[in-house]
Amino acid sequence: MAAIIQGIGAATAQTSANSLDTKKSFFSISRRSLSVGAERKGRSFVVRSDGRLSYGLNGRGGRAEQLITNAVAAKEDTAAASTSSKPGHELLLFEALREGLEEEMDRDPAVCVMGEDVGHYGGSYKVTKGLAPKYGDLRVLDTPIAENSFTGMGIGAAMTGLRPVIEGMNMGFLLLAFNQISNNCGMLHYTSGGQFKIPVVIRGPGGVGRQLGAEHSQRLESYFQSIPGIQMVACSTPYNAKGLMKAAIRSDNPVILFEHVLLYNLKERIPDEEYVLNLEEAEMVRPGEHVTILTYSRMRYHVMQAAKTLVNKGYDPEVIDIRSLKPFDLHTIGNSVKKTHRVLIVEECMRTGGIGASLTAAITENFHDYLDAPIICLSSQDVPTPYAGTLENWTVVQPAQIVSAVEQLCQ
Repeated sequence: MAAIIQGIGAATAQTSANSLDTKKSFFSISRRSLSVGAERKGRSFVVRSDGRLSYGLNGRGGRAEQLITNAVAAKEDTAAASTSSKPGHELLLFEALREGLEEEMDRDPAVCVMGEDVGHYGGSYKVTKGLAPKYGDLRVLDTPIAENSFTGMGIGAAMTGLRPVIEGMNMGFLLLAFNQISNNCGMLHYTSGGQFKIPVVIRGPGGVGRQLGAEHSQRLESYFQSIPGIQMVACSTPYNAKGLMKAAIRSDNPVILFEHVLLYNLKERIPDEEYVLNLEEAEMVRPGEHVTILTYSRMRYHVMQAAKTLVNKGYDPEVIDIRSLKPFDLHTIGNSVKKTHRVLIVEECMRTGGIGASLTAAITENFHDYLDAPIICLSSQDVPTPYAGTLENWTVVQPAQIVSAVEQLCQ
């Protein structure tokens, strides 16, 4: 704890009383509406990585099955074996994040966790459940509702040699810590002349949930992508969630790990043996020949649902989960563009200044001569996310739009 306190002065700014007052209501809402079961207005649900849904009654009838639909392309159907016959163990995505975090805390005593309710409550989505009794309150530190302060404390702790994992209860709340993340987290290694490393991980839930309102549906990828010195990754499966978590903790660079609120209950069988993924590597989800579809996070499943329709119509899309939002894996992306000569980008980020805009610019600069058609980018509308469920769906990209865009590209 002494090491943490020593670093506070280097990176912590004061948090205003106003920010504490305005967020008391958010804090109470988060405990109710951002629970691990994602049970709002329906049954608890589990979405397996092979697209199958399983349900459990929570005492309230509803439409939980509408949250994520079957999303596996036809080319994968024939190759996919039953999950019960594969080696390894099945985990939900939030459990995979916890397993990766716990393994790193066992391996390295410098790894610690801090954030609101991460201790004995176990976190809003239970990613840190059970860690406080195992590691104690000094390594799993419950903080006040003061993002600016505890983010700065974590950055200061990283300067002194610890490896903090800072949880934002909701990514939208980290806007209150933007100064710490921008002016300190991303720049201190450079501005100190290399005297300090900042091995910190900033993680938490974001994205459009299910009627969580505009403030709880933020997509901050575009906000953070311009900060020098920051790496950004987005997980989309239990397998890559664990692998990216472990890689982010081991990195000497500050890493922001984006998690989607609707993917925490995704289930997948992952290996029993230890593995660590590359923070700068994209994932080839589905090889194809006709068009390259670049996506990440929740939109991976909308793309794969659209891919089933496209295959039935005679198209052969190549789907890549870019995973690394900064920097882009231009090697994997470039090889695909050189093969298909057509690019569709599908994101949940806002259209103006989003990840898709940066990706479009990078592809145009590096692979323009290989393109046979203009790049199409499907993004969320530039509006605050409505609370009404029907309107909320209209603001994000749907599978039918993806199908139409591919048909347009391949004319």
